[in-house]
Amino acid sequence: MKKRVGKIIGLVLGLVVLFLGIGVVKLIWFKPLSINHYFERVFWENTWANPQGLSSLRLLEQYGITGHNKKLTDISTNAKDEAFRRTERQLEILQQYDTASLSATELLSYNILRYNLRTDLEGQKWRWHDYPVNQLFGYQSDLPDFMINTHNIDNEADAKDYIQRLQVFGTAFDQLLEGLRMREKAGVMPPQFVLDRVIKEVQGFVKPAPADHILVSNLAAKLDTCTAKGHPITVAERKDLLNAATAAVSEIVYPAYQQLLSYLVAQQKIATSDDGVWKLPNGDAYYQYQLKVNTTSSYTADEIHQIGLAEVARIQHQMRTILASQGHTDTSDIGKAMENLAHDPRFLYPNDAQGRAQCLADYTSLINNIMAGMGQAFSTLPKAPVKVARIPEFKESTSPQAYYNSPSADGSRPGIFYTRLDILPETPKWGMATLAYHEAVPGHHFQIALQQEMEDLPLFRKYNGYNAYAEGWALYAERLASELGYIKDAYQDLGRLQAELFRAVRLVVDTGIHKKRWKRQEAIDYMVKNTGMGIQDVTSEIERYIVMPGQACGYKIGMIKILALREKAKAELGPKFSLPDFHAIVLNNGSMPLQVLEEVVDKYIKERKAKG
Repeated sequence: MKKRVGKIIGLVLGLVVLFLGIGVVKLIWFKPLSINHYFERVFWENTWANPQGLSSLRLLEQYGITGHNKKLTDISTNAKDEAFRRTERQLEILQQYDTASLSATELLSYNILRYNLRTDLEGQKWRWHDYPVNQLFGYQSDLPDFMINTHNIDNEADAKDYIQRLQVFGTAFDQLLEGLRMREKAGVMPPQFVLDRVIKEVQGFVKPAPADHILVSNLAAKLDTCTAKGHPITVAERKDLLNAATAAVSEIVYPAYQQLLSYLVAQQKIATSDDGVWKLPNGDAYYQYQLKVNTTSSYTADEIHQIGLAEVARIQHQMRTILASQGHTDTSDIGKAMENLAHDPRFLYPNDAQGRAQCLADYTSLINNIMAGMGQAFSTLPKAPVKVARIPEFKESTSPQAYYNSPSADGSRPGIFYTRLDILPETPKWGMATLAYHEAVPGHHFQIALQQEMEDLPLFRKYNGYNAYAEGWALYAERLASELGYIKDAYQDLGRLQAELFRAVRLVVDTGIHKKRWKRQEAIDYMVKNTGMGIQDVTSEIERYIVMPGQACGYKIGMIKILALREKAKAELGPKFSLPDFHAIVLNNGSMPLQVLEEVVDKYIKERKAKG
């Protein structure tokens, strides 16, 4: 990775000079002779406009470029307008290249980039059809989460950058409020429950004394580690830095959140309990666009709903068979049977600090164990490590059960599998293996870390992502782990099937909410009845689908496609089929739309046949 970045660092510096000195117009309208240079330019044009993204990637820090670490990403209306104009220009230039002269690799990159740009342009009509403040991934929680978990502090300069970012929270929240008012004017407002959740969250966020706030205590903890990193902070420097951070929280951060809180309280008085995006202007068309983006398919909402119902019936049949084999006599109600198992004390951790520590240790053991055997199914393994961590407590109660954060490019941050530890009474041990395989190995960690480590991919493909591909792979990884023998007993297999059932149910409830006008409680009841998941976990999930329309549909649609492509390759190649080779074809080209993935696999099959 370092070698790759080193090759393009001259281009990056040149872009910086052009942006700052020569002017944007000449840069934008210049068409490089090499399309590979253009791919890199598009990546840097977009990434340079996103300083928080640059801080997360950490591509430039090893070369002494750190100015972006002082800034927050501009989310103003003007910035959105410029992003739209930039996308238009990028597509116009891209389409000037003669595709007949491109290599196979270049053509694949061309097709993926063109898909990205066209999809982004199509989505401009829906630019206000989202909820940037919400209970799950809202700006009000994502920004402090970024400061705590992404902003790197190795020395005093990094700490000063951290404080400078705190000092521009006011500007960031002014931009946020500008966007919220634009949405309200366009008739886009979140449901009542979203506002209820966020108001409570914001009130809690501004409750501590500034000196005790997590944004200050986080800085203090990181300053204490600087000595170990070879950059000791003196007592006087530490005091000055913490005083500056405390002042920023008191004078800038808290007022910004109070301003947001006042706006949300006013919105709360006029919000409705309608949950689906059908309520928004031209909502059905917007939902169909979200399905297209999140599944990279042409399925309609009704078609996805029917696929979901069929998959629910199929998976529940398999679960009944396993339950019966274990002596369970009443298997007619899968939800009830799984709920009973979920509350069986032999499968639960004590709901205390010791239980939480043991849960993290067991997740780590599961990941280490499966990682040791992955050479049988993969020809390339990630270099980046992965670790397990608790979801930050300030956002835990409204988070999903688990999620994955990718490693940084410079190796300073590993891949991290975050999990909730506040719901141990709803975390049966028989479901943990599948969750670890989904989020870490061989799921998201393999897919994302390998993609970032591929030396021959243009940077936009190394850091590109498609929901159906990524989540489809992670769900496929759950089944693969079982096929490879890492699901050890009948109850773990029930956990795997329940996880797959959960994703099938998502197809039903997501389309139910946003197309068929189901109420929030109707969707909760359906998921509880058909999965047996805990009510707290299900409620968080349903509320997630409400603020992320279509996203939950990508998992099962993606898995179905990857499995179908694997079976096609097996059928056509027979004894020539190699599982590691298939996985290399799927993963080593990076994330891509499912239709492009199918073309890549078909090409692999054709070339493998031709080898005789």
